[in-house]
Amino acid sequence: MKTFKRLLRYATPLHHYLPEYVIYTIIGIIFGLVNFSALIPLLNLLFDQVSPEEAAKNLIKPTFSLSIDYFIGLFKFYLSGYILEDKMRALIFVGLFIGATTTIANVGRYMSARVITRLRMNMLEKVRNDLYKRLTEQSLSFFHNRKKGELLTVISSDVQEIESNVVNGVQVLLRDPFIILVYFAGLFYLSTKLTLFTIFFFPVSGLIISFISKKLKQKGHFSQEWLSKTISVFEESISGVRIIQSFSATRFMQRKFGNINHQFIGISRSMYNQRELASPISEILGVAVILILIIYGGSLVIGANPTMQGAEFMTYLIFYSQILQPAKNISTAITNLQKGLVSSERIFDILDAPVEITEKPGAEPIKTFENSIVYKDVDFSYGQTPVLKNVNLTIAKGQIIALVGRSGAGKSTMADILPRFYDVKGGSVSIDGKDVKDLKLDDLRGLMGVVSQQAILFNDTVFNNIAFGYPDAKLEDVIRAAKIANAHEFIERLENGYETSIGDSGMKLSGGQRQRLTIARAVFKNPPIMILDEATSALDTESEKLVQEALDKLMENRTTVVIAHRLSTIQHATEIIVMEQGEIVERGNHQELLANDGIYKRLVEMQEFK
Repeated sequence: MKTFKRLLRYATPLHHYLPEYVIYTIIGIIFGLVNFSALIPLLNLLFDQVSPEEAAKNLIKPTFSLSIDYFIGLFKFYLSGYILEDKMRALIFVGLFIGATTTIANVGRYMSARVITRLRMNMLEKVRNDLYKRLTEQSLSFFHNRKKGELLTVISSDVQEIESNVVNGVQVLLRDPFIILVYFAGLFYLSTKLTLFTIFFFPVSGLIISFISKKLKQKGHFSQEWLSKTISVFEESISGVRIIQSFSATRFMQRKFGNINHQFIGISRSMYNQRELASPISEILGVAVILILIIYGGSLVIGANPTMQGAEFMTYLIFYSQILQPAKNISTAITNLQKGLVSSERIFDILDAPVEITEKPGAEPIKTFENSIVYKDVDFSYGQTPVLKNVNLTIAKGQIIALVGRSGAGKSTMADILPRFYDVKGGSVSIDGKDVKDLKLDDLRGLMGVVSQQAILFNDTVFNNIAFGYPDAKLEDVIRAAKIANAHEFIERLENGYETSIGDSGMKLSGGQRQRLTIARAVFKNPPIMILDEATSALDTESEKLVQEALDKLMENRTTVVIAHRLSTIQHATEIIVMEQGEIVERGNHQELLANDGIYKRLVEMQEFK
């Protein structure tokens, strides 16, 4: 119930939906009830059950009042007049009356459905926006602990479950109980004795459906977990299809996916079978009640002391049949809600995940970089695993600082804590004497540009990838950045130039072209601080030359932190920082470190740098 109440907050403000929905629903229900009520005089006319004497008794027009009796009396007044004139005219009058009330009832139902559709779409929009906002605000450590397939399942399948199960369930629970109450009022009006007899059967079906719902919720958790595993393997296989095929692991991955998919299908089959059980059970119970009604109600019509007319009993059965479907809808909705609430819990698990990297209240703005970056006694760890230990480093403005060392030495972490992708566990990182934790996050990251080993591009045009985050960018500025990054020539050869779509992750481009686009993106941003994370390590010699030329232009007149496996990237650095197991063990320029005959020289000789 707590999850359900929290989910309903996404439907706020309810005054935008509820009054309008209630009005349209009441119109649909009331005129639907009136429509069926007209069956009594229709049946009486068809079976010639109304004598002129009985009709003459209703020729007195009733005095106006807001009551059911007034409207019934008014209807009988006009109908009796037509009966006395011509029964065929009376039949046409009843037919037109039924047609009019049916039209009004359906217009009410349609308008209420439009209101719910508006609520549904606004609700889903808010949920997806909140999910995306929370995911984009999370630190990198959050994504290290979550499978991509799980996150994709939440934002796609789980949100869809809310639409198909929770929102539909809310619609049913807002509408159908009211339908049942109105029609029960009609049933009591027709026969109190018969209605009291039938009420006993509703709690029985409710208990059965409640039992099924509890079982369904348990299976719903397992179903969504296995779906996320299925999507995760699927996504990994698409991304790594080249590796799968090159290692002749196609059948291995097919079996792996098949096993996971089989588990998911098995749980889903059981869950859907159980969910579908609610509908036939409620229908069987409904038919059983109808049969009992026919037997018991028939005795009230044709028994020794009849208390109902045949037309009234026929109308009673029709009224009762109109209750069965809403009752069935409610039982199905309650069952489906359990599955939807499982998805809601998974969504709230993401939304409730704490954001580790936050901006302090009253954080200081920073628009320029003037003096230096200082790492002071910095400690950092992933969980219980220490990565950086008591690191001290000062980077003056305009310097090129290269971080080198074996894999796992802490180089990338040194770069990641500068823009606060992670926060240090001990010590501090400051810019111009201000701790980065005290600065506005957007301002801090606005001072920096990042070019990583993996060229991260988006399924958009060349122009939009270079001008990423700047919707008002001018073409001449984008071209200028592309020329600096040695990208302009190949861009012009593309089918639509700067308006060419580069595909998912830039797959339509070569590795070197993708990397040059990321450099152009960094040039366009024009930040005073650059972070180059092994930007050329995955390229061939020709591409490396073009990219390195672009990087040299990029680093001009900027403060740069370089992480590299290539000697060409770092040998002209102002200072080279050699790291080993999270500590700085050597520092100096290229020639000084070679002369020291230490770790750096061994790395060069072992071809750690090429």
